[in-house]
Amino acid sequence: MAEHTCSWFRKQILGDKKHLFYSTGLLRGIIIAVVFYWGGSCLWAGDMASFVDLGFSSDGKTYMFAQYGVQEKTLCPWADLFVVDVPNNAFVSGGRVSFVHDSPVKAGQDGSGALYRIISRNTALADRYGINYLLLGQALYLSLNGVDVGVSGEIIEFRDFEPEITYKAQLVPTTEGSGNDLKSSFFITLERTHKDRSRILYTVGSPQVKRSRISSYRIKKVIAGPQYNSLIFVIEMRKQGDNGIDIRYMVEAVIL
Repeated sequence: MAEHTCSWFRKQILGDKKHLFYSTGLLRGIIIAVVFYWGGSCLWAGDMASFVDLGFSSDGKTYMFAQYGVQEKTLCPWADLFVVDVPNNAFVSGGRVSFVHDSPVKAGQDGSGALYRIISRNTALADRYGINYLLLGQALYLSLNGVDVGVSGEIIEFRDFEPEITYKAQLVPTTEGSGNDLKSSFFITLERTHKDRSRILYTVGSPQVKRSRISSYRIKKVIAGPQYNSLIFVIEMRKQGDNGIDIRYMVEAVIL
């Protein structure tokens, strides 16, 4: 984005000599506008992860996802890779891998190189659990709200149109302590309503797990797994980092 903006700036201001005859006030206004345009993505303190759906096994019993970003303090790109046992809602053995590059990114890079590195280094892990990168499941819900949603819990509703099933999910968070002593947990109550209006209730998550320095949660995405009648809840977490709020992701799985 910065290179694109810079090219536009040169074209509009320097590439055509007639622009040099504009008043210094106008030029100053243009420069200020460009500075704000450049700086808009830097207003968030802390580093923000990007979530990546990597697919299921053919039987839908195993799911892989990743997250990646750039460390706010060092500017080094990083990535995490996870493999989930869907029926047990737990990581498989050896199913958590992390990578941090030893040098900072260059201008204009987003840290995705760390993602490619961690995937290429762990193809044996994907093969062991039969992960198919083309078997991504069906997205039933995607949140477009800002990061403040979910501070005190949230309720969402979504549908699976083909079997005509309606879902209602409520995220229920619990927090204790403050600052570096802050700990939190959550669970999700899920209501599944069929075409004949029959309902089934589920509790999703592990409320007994206390996560350090996580201040809030929200449901970012819900994915229906293939062939195994399951849902994957992608949870966005706000974590108190050293230089602001870091965004991280986790998932909760439920068999329906």
